[in-house]
Amino acid sequence: MTETTSAPNFIRNQIQEELEAGRHDRIVTRFPPHPNGFLHIGHAKSICLNFGLAEQFGGDCHLRFDDTNPDKEEQAYIDAIKADVNWLGFEWAGEVRYASDYFDQLYAWARHLINEGKAYVDDLSPDEIREYRGTLTEAGTPSPYRDRGVEENLDLLERMRVGEFAEGEKVLRARIDMASPNINLRDPILYRIRHASHHQAGDKWKIYPSYDFAHGQSDAIEGVTHSLCSLEFEDHRPLYDWFLAQLPVPSQPRQIEFARLNLNYTLTSKRKLKLLVDQGYVDGWDDPRMPTISGMRRRGYTPASVRKFCEMIGVTRADGGLVDIAMLYHAIRSDLEDNAPRAMCVLKPLKVVLTNVPEDHEEVYDVAGHPARDDMPVRRVPFTREIYIDRDDFMEDPPKKFFRLAPGKEVRLRNSYVIRCDEVIKDDAGEVVELRCSVDFDTLGRNPEDRKVKGVLHWVSAAHGLPVEVRLYDNLFQVEQPDKDRDADFLEHLNPESLVTVQGFAEPSLAGAPPESRYQFERVGYFCADRYASRADKLVFNRTVGLKDTWAKIRKKG
Repeated sequence: MTETTSAPNFIRNQIQEELEAGRHDRIVTRFPPHPNGFLHIGHAKSICLNFGLAEQFGGDCHLRFDDTNPDKEEQAYIDAIKADVNWLGFEWAGEVRYASDYFDQLYAWARHLINEGKAYVDDLSPDEIREYRGTLTEAGTPSPYRDRGVEENLDLLERMRVGEFAEGEKVLRARIDMASPNINLRDPILYRIRHASHHQAGDKWKIYPSYDFAHGQSDAIEGVTHSLCSLEFEDHRPLYDWFLAQLPVPSQPRQIEFARLNLNYTLTSKRKLKLLVDQGYVDGWDDPRMPTISGMRRRGYTPASVRKFCEMIGVTRADGGLVDIAMLYHAIRSDLEDNAPRAMCVLKPLKVVLTNVPEDHEEVYDVAGHPARDDMPVRRVPFTREIYIDRDDFMEDPPKKFFRLAPGKEVRLRNSYVIRCDEVIKDDAGEVVELRCSVDFDTLGRNPEDRKVKGVLHWVSAAHGLPVEVRLYDNLFQVEQPDKDRDADFLEHLNPESLVTVQGFAEPSLAGAPPESRYQFERVGYFCADRYASRADKLVFNRTVGLKDTWAKIRKKG
């Protein structure tokens, strides 16, 4: 069982009250994704809420795919969604469920509505249906086909089902109230014609139910007690309840809405995410820059950090606010700070020759895998005459408070000696290509007695360093709300520096780092061995997050 939060929220409080009042013996929730894309961070919030509540109250949570649109659904999406839920640490009750499992029952209920005079087959075109529906301030106009007889409607529906009519030629609509102030009740569509093969049902059906018609009845069939959804479905709740009231369903679920997650510098529109994938702006749905669960996994996020983030943002009905992405970074950074082993990796190598160290000299330091964890293996770090430091840790003409390496200045090598820069070697273009330094051999494990050395640098032995490819990922977008302006192209806000790839060297303890293993590269940030590209003969690391935690500082000031 996954560790879940018991922090209060209004849905948890309502369920607690209902159980105490005896309205339910046990609760049943469900997570009902559309298999038309990969899950994103907003879905993670819903997953943690639905599965977390079921776990806390000893109930069940179903995984049910809302597979009512075969044109956009793929088995690959189904497989990815199941993997994401499992990766987050949750298990669904029973077998995976599909709305298509209930197509026969839904069709029977559609016939029931026709027999009750509450549904009819309409010949209006999609444009005409929109025109007849009216506006927020004007009532709709009844379709001229609204008063067809029961037998004619049943006959037409069956002919729709077997594929006699073209797509868009006819639809089945509920007969409710064309003057309702809630547009969702103005004779909504129940079935559309789709001449498409279904990934579960094959070619049996030529008509497919709408989400509104399938969703509540599927909940009722499964005995769901609490149907939790985002606030955009609040205006659909009267329709949800109308169907349940008109049909002989076996149970009466309750729909409760909560605010969806809006994260700055991020898009969660599946349509726009799919465009990024299809047009090659990213390397697939699991590109580490994507806000998908699989993308976050590949970037190095942990299940615990995603669940922690979902706990931090809470569950409310207040909609419209932006959550600072720094909170997400804080959640993963806090987890990795405690659990990621340490290593040294130089991303922009600059060669350093230690002139007073013999050419064949080699000593090996035993270094803690984690400064606060005795259970992590000790690293063996070799020290030799030639090493690499990061190019950013050297300046020829440094400012006053530059506590790194400069001509005539000293620094300490992490876990090793103090060195002094004595000579700078440049190429014909004037670029620094090598530093000549000397070692103070009296400073291993202790500070010099006659002077202060403030800077500490990470480094790697040139003879033992492992070549690594490091992918430095950043926010995919440069602005907080990339799709705020509906008249502008959100692609204009893509961050050209969202991926920078460098070739560096890592200490030999990283040899054989398994895919998805995570490390803190000392003084640099947290990194993850790429789950696909990293292998024994080629190490590839993705930057998960840097070391600086701006959100934690803001929270302390607040």
